[in-house]
Parts: sequence; structure tokens; C-alpha cells
Amino acid sequence: MLDSLFTSADSAEILFTLPNLLIALGVAIALGVGISLCYRQTHRDAAPSQSFSLTLVLLPAVITVIILLVGNNVARAFSLAGVFTIVRFRSAPGDPKDIAYVLFTVAVGLACGMGYVLYAALAAVLLCGVMLALALCKFGQPKGTQKLLKITMPENLDYQDALDEVLQKYSDRYTLQKIKTADLGSLYQLQYALTTKADMNEKAFIDDLRCRNGNLNITLVLAPTGDS
Repeated sequence: MLDSLFTSADSAEILFTLPNLLIALGVAIALGVGISLCYRQTHRDAAPSQSFSLTLVLLPAVITVIILLVGNNVARAFSLAGVFTIVRFRSAPGDPKDIAYVLFTVAVGLACGMGYVLYAALAAVLLCGVMLALALCKFGQPKGTQKLLKITMPENLDYQDALDEVLQKYSDRYTLQKIKTADLGSLYQLQYALTTKADMNEKAFIDDLRCRNGNLNITLVLAPTGDS
């Protein structure tokens, strides 16, 4: 049932016909649209990228065309490999889940390019179902939220003893990442990585911190990144 669309039953020769090529490209684009919709559904909380959604639609078709061009020609395969070593993708590092979607679309494109359109469709449906199920049950998601706290403390205050009680009250885990002096050493600037509790009240948290640091500057980054 999953035999290649491009090979005859009794021969390994590839049958490149216009209807077959149109079927392969049509299936690749349709599956790319389905994967893109699955991506947007599983990234509702993180504002899905439009450019990445479009990439997921086009990538299976592009891979299909590449595989069709290569075929069984070894010289073409080596030529395309050389071209891909020259190309550099200058995109910022993304979510590891996005990498899984890219590999997903590449696999679908490879299957369509080889003519295994039924196999590609079956794999796409099953994997999209798995991704949606994992997103719905929030698999692997921590109970709290990762946040970054930047707080300024006066030099005459023992910052660790002063803040430990508040941090333990509002967070499950916290780590002091950076200590920096400011204003000729009269102030300390501290940076903490926090895993806050699920029912944490941010205003109450900041108000308690203000009572401990003399109402100096406090910054709470709600969605910290590597550049914070």
C-alpha cells in the first residue's frame, strides 16, 4: 500500500510523469499546511511566527522538488550537497520545539519526493496528533513560571538574609546569578533566576521586595531569554 508512486511494481526504475509530480507536490503542500496549522495550535501562548508558519508550508514542497531533481543521479546528489554546504541560515536560535517541526517537514518532503505520499500523509497525521496531544496535556511544563529578577540593594544591608524569606515565600526555586556594584560601590545590583509558584501574586511579590530594599529599583522579567 505504501509503495512508491514513482516506481513500477516489477522495476526499480523511477517513473517521472507529470501527473505523478503534481500529485507529489500537491500532497507535500497540503501536508505542509497541516503541519503549519498544528504548529500554530501548539504555540498559542507564545505568539506563533508568521514567517515560520509560511516556511513550514513551503519546506516540504521544496524538499520534494530537490529529491525529484536528484533522483538516482549520484553526480546531482553530490552537487546539491556542495550547494547546501555553502548556504548559511542566519536566523536566530529558536525554540527546540521549532527544530522538531523543521525536521518533521523535511521528513515529509523526503517521503513525497520519493513517491511515498501515503506514507508521508500517515506519518504527518500521526505526528501532528502526538504534538497536539502533548500540547493539550501540557506535557513537561513546570508548575511554576521561569522569571528573572533584577533588584538593587543598599550596601549596608546583607542582601542574602534580607531577600531569602521573600524569595522562599513566592518561588519554588531561585538562584543568584550575578552581583554587580553601582554608584561607586554604594549599591548592589543582584540578578536572580526564579521559578515562581503557580499562584504567585506579582504585585505582592514586588511590594514585599520594596520593603526589603528601601524602595530602590526592581525589574521582574516575565519571559526571560538568553540575552536578558
